[in-house]
Amino acid sequence: MAINGGTRFPVQHDEVFPKGALVMSVEPIMKFQTAEDRTRGKAPEPETDKDTGQRLWAVLVIDQAAERRTDAVITVKIAAPYQPVPPEAIPGTDLRPVIFEDLTVTPWLDDKACRPSPDKHRCRARLAYSLRAQGMNSALIKNSARGTATEKPAA
Repeated sequence: MAINGGTRFPVQHDEVFPKGALVMSVEPIMKFQTAEDRTRGKAPEPETDKDTGQRLWAVLVIDQAAERRTDAVITVKIAAPYQPVPPEAIPGTDLRPVIFEDLTVTPWLDDKACRPSPDKHRCRARLAYSLRAQGMNSALIKNSARGTATEKPAA
């Protein structure tokens, strides 16, 4: 088969976030540190993208189309040399509507909830997705005449 594990499939922003996405925060992704590393005082190292070598940043977003509250908060990773700047908030609110550029999805098996038992194997594994983007832009259109902002219409 020509598709290997870890393949990134291109998707449109509106396919993943049909009702839009709101940025909550942007944070660096750090490499895992063992307890031994921490007690030795080893400084945490930033995680880098294996394809580009650039630092990875986690953009925490709210998916406005999520059906369950537990599925509403999603992380989109961006590889960039410097921390990406979230778009401007809607005036008078903390809401930051965003559109991701060159979004990709990588499916993977989340088997953390899969536990064997002596009687019966109860596997609660699920298909999960990792999202990556090249960048992010504001989903607002500025109206310079009135100084207001409105959301861009969905494509």
